[in-house]
Amino acid sequence: MGDVNGVGPEVLAKALARAEVWAQCRPVVVGSAGILDEAGRDVAGFPGVRAVGRLEEAAFVGEGCPVLDGGFGAPAYRPGTLDAEAGRCAVEWVKLAVQWAMGGEVAGVVTCPINKEGIHRAGCRYAGHTDLIAAMTSSPDYRMCLFAGPMRVVHNTGHCSLLEAIAAVTQARVAGSIRIGHEALVRLGLPQRRIAVAALNPHAGEAGAFGSESAAIIGPAVEACQAAGMACSGPHPADTVFRRMRAGEFELVVAMYHDQGHIPMKLIAMDEGVNVTLGIPIVRTSVDHGTAYDIAGKGVAREESLCAAIALAAEFAGHG
Repeated sequence: MGDVNGVGPEVLAKALARAEVWAQCRPVVVGSAGILDEAGRDVAGFPGVRAVGRLEEAAFVGEGCPVLDGGFGAPAYRPGTLDAEAGRCAVEWVKLAVQWAMGGEVAGVVTCPINKEGIHRAGCRYAGHTDLIAAMTSSPDYRMCLFAGPMRVVHNTGHCSLLEAIAAVTQARVAGSIRIGHEALVRLGLPQRRIAVAALNPHAGEAGAFGSESAAIIGPAVEACQAAGMACSGPHPADTVFRRMRAGEFELVVAMYHDQGHIPMKLIAMDEGVNVTLGIPIVRTSVDHGTAYDIAGKGVAREESLCAAIALAAEFAGHG
């Protein structure tokens, strides 16, 4: 459910009201049954909730969506309010879901947004969901990714400064990003798995005029992956490569840093984007937006990103 004071409960209630979600999977909510029920009161088609104490109870088909809190009861519902206790619950609920996924008790985990300040106030040292899940699954070589239908981006680096991101453009890491993207395309069963690797500098360095990274680092990483049988190419100028993917020339782009990949994806598919964590042993997807405290509880949050995240998680799980 994420942070209960953000838009998570609302978008979750709206998603659960959609028939296609129930056709794709059997949802189990880790969070507050009371808050989800309250968030769904004015949502047409909301199936209601069924509070359960154990995951095994969720297997029995009955009225309402099964919801359990794992012993971590949510604080009072105060939409738009930063609350350390809400942050603590959000973290504990994620931990519980990941434990189930690691044990094979659930097929995948879909996360609603958390607030980074909120979880830090609660004592969580991680930057967010992704870092926490990577640590829990002992996955040192993971990647943040954005998927939106036929558009897919693997980020060579995630939440770090631009200076740190540039330092992380190494041949080994770029090759690792290409491999992780390739493995995702294979798992999804795509007949074509063409990967474009974006350059770090303008015009792909313009033959060394704007930096040597393309020739010295990114190009050799692409060549190594080509030799391993991956259909990758580059480095391509970043100002055109996303447009080329949208036109159908590539199935995936490897971006060198967070904003290089996020800006074009959110411009094109803000409401349909899905945050995917690759390089971990479980299926994990998420909405690509934050808690949006400014509109929480007002009934105007859109559920499209969550619906897309559920659909993609089900797709990955189905190809597992």
